[in-house]
Amino acid sequence: MPKRILTGTVVSDKNDKTVVVKVERKVKHPLYGKIIRRSKKYHAHDEANSVKEGQTIRIEECAPISKNKTWRVVADAAVAAGSEG
Repeated sequence: MPKRILTGTVVSDKNDKTVVVKVERKVKHPLYGKIIRRSKKYHAHDEANSVKEGQTIRIEECAPISKNKTWRVVADAAVAAGSEG
């Protein structure tokens, strides 16, 4: 099964080798039809402690690293977007 890759903003980098990433998605309200934003925070593993608060990054699903960490930092989204196109 392919690994999920999400893009989000770092809201905390205070832990050692861990960052908290807020991922927002837009969904349509089931009754009213309005587009609303939903967000969720993920704990991601950052081996080099290179990611800073406020950066937009991509995270990839991985095997559990700890109780809450099942995601790994792949790359800075700005760098990744530049290399794709």
